[in-house]
Amino acid sequence: MNTNSNVYTILYTTLIVVVVAAVLAFAAMTLKPKQDANIKAETISQMLTAAGFSTKEDLAKLSNEKILEKYAEVINTAFLIDAEGRKIADLDTELGSIELADNLKLQNSNIKNGKDVELPVYVFDKDGEDLYVVPVYGAGLWGPVWGYIAFDEHCDEIVGAYFDHESETPGLGAKIKDESWFRDQFKGELINMDDPDNAFDIVKGGSPAGVKEDSKVDAITGATMTCKGLDAAIDTWLKAYMPFFKIKVAAAAEDDCDEDCEEEGHEHHHHNHDPEEA
Repeated sequence: MNTNSNVYTILYTTLIVVVVAAVLAFAAMTLKPKQDANIKAETISQMLTAAGFSTKEDLAKLSNEKILEKYAEVINTAFLIDAEGRKIADLDTELGSIELADNLKLQNSNIKNGKDVELPVYVFDKDGEDLYVVPVYGAGLWGPVWGYIAFDEHCDEIVGAYFDHESETPGLGAKIKDESWFRDQFKGELINMDDPDNAFDIVKGGSPAGVKEDSKVDAITGATMTCKGLDAAIDTWLKAYMPFFKIKVAAAAEDDCDEDCEEEGHEHHHHNHDPEEA
């Protein structure tokens, strides 16, 4: 065949394209399980950090297998809820078949557009008490921001948080991930149950009007847009979880009432039958 002909050039180019495409497809298929394993381990490490089981730095030193083992040890249950706060499906927590909800971008769109949602709830056992960990997701200055927030057993007090980003500015917006002092501010803060549209605030310069003192943290200096994006993400997702949170708070209040009633009944019983008073 004439190597200088157009036919040869077309055939040669086509062959090269096919070979390169086949190589890339094979590489993608080969690497995908490893990539998926890395993503799963990274997601779990973020949740474990938010829940206070370890630091992100220490977890980064562990293998994927060790991170999954740690998760299997401390997770009680994991499930999906709908917009009414009702459980609609379980997520597998067994070591060999751990399931995570990794479609946060889709769920974020569904929340905003009023579509059906499948929101994950991860319940961990820490010191004999349940910790509830939920995700948040939204838009920062240059790309997505996301994270996990851990709540106490009543689901109204924050016990920890961890945030990440795709492409925020190093030294500024990237501090939502890099600076532990920013995340530490969330510990002990409360969710504003009375205002589902503005359940929590990241504020700049004190406490503006309408902001509850125990439901806010300080923004990062020089990272106004990233903090606004993260604030919006937190508000959007906490509003979506609010029905579930209120169910947990109501259940806790009922349990407290039952305990108080039992104690009063117990005291009353002894008062009526105290032999020294008879």
